[in-house]
Amino acid sequence: MALGATVYKAVLDLSDLDRNLYGTFPLTVARHPSETEERLMLRILAFAMHAGERLSFGRGLSTEGEPALWAIDDTGEIEEWIELGTPDVKQVRRAAGKSAHVRILAYDEAKVEPWWTANAGELGRIDKLVVVGVSDEASAALAAMANRNMKLAVTIQDGTIWVSDDRTNVQVDPIWMKRENQKPWL
Repeated sequence: MALGATVYKAVLDLSDLDRNLYGTFPLTVARHPSETEERLMLRILAFAMHAGERLSFGRGLSTEGEPALWAIDDTGEIEEWIELGTPDVKQVRRAAGKSAHVRILAYDEAKVEPWWTANAGELGRIDKLVVVGVSDEASAALAAMANRNMKLAVTIQDGTIWVSDDRTNVQVDPIWMKRENQKPWL
């Protein structure tokens, strides 16, 4: 018998001063049996970083060809394709062919550095791609906040992200590896 997904509920109070976006987002996030709480919390972080009325979570790890998050416009076109981890270049190119913007939130420093070193040249040719890393320290601190029912306050200012609950406050300093329409930093 296959294990089912574990449902997490989060109320995300967002104050994004960089984009002048403020709001409360009730989120229901299904955690696939093979997904870690770290990855789950990074999906919530990615949601906060790109929040908008059309942004939603993909169907999960078991659904091939779908991102972790995406925004689809009224015509069915994909505006944003957001992936986590270190996806293969072929997958990123495919995503770029299907969407207006591709975002990667890379985590696990032991994997990110060799992945980036090996693929920066090819990924650098994808103008609509943004690659941002998250340190192991920050992702571990976010994972420690995971709870089946969460109330999270997220503040984004000058590129820095603060995530807090009733016990903890985590500062996330995104590591910009590639910005849209820019060559990658090595």
